[in-house]
Amino acid sequence: MSLMPKRVLYRKSQRGRIHGAATRGNYVAYGDYGCMALEPGWLDARQIEAARVVISRSLGTEGRYWCRIFPHKSVTATAAETRMGKGKGEVEYWAAVIKPGTILFEIGGVPEHIARECFRLQAGKLPLAMKFVKRRPKV
Repeated sequence: MSLMPKRVLYRKSQRGRIHGAATRGNYVAYGDYGCMALEPGWLDARQIEAARVVISRSLGTEGRYWCRIFPHKSVTATAAETRMGKGKGEVEYWAAVIKPGTILFEIGGVPEHIARECFRLQAGKLPLAMKFVKRRPKV
């Protein structure tokens, strides 16, 4: 599974800053349980894929999972020992910008203890602090 955009308007993006908590993608929408980021940061496409593979393997054929994030941001880097000037470096990898409160993955159709174990294994692959959350009951 290739985690990078098919097409982009601009190949290189500026770094930007991550302000405040997530206002979108901050509740469990598809499954029964989710893992929520507690701190801001960037998630590399390889980290997202590693976390996805962990969930896929630990769930097996039971239940479903949803990945709620996608790496839209291109991150550039210049080669080591390169002098100043000469422009911006080439795109090194693609990253997803994560605000605190963003739901990264969701799981449905399995008991809570299995979902907790999946997210525990997955948290080891990601550099951010995570929190297990349940779907809010409908009023």
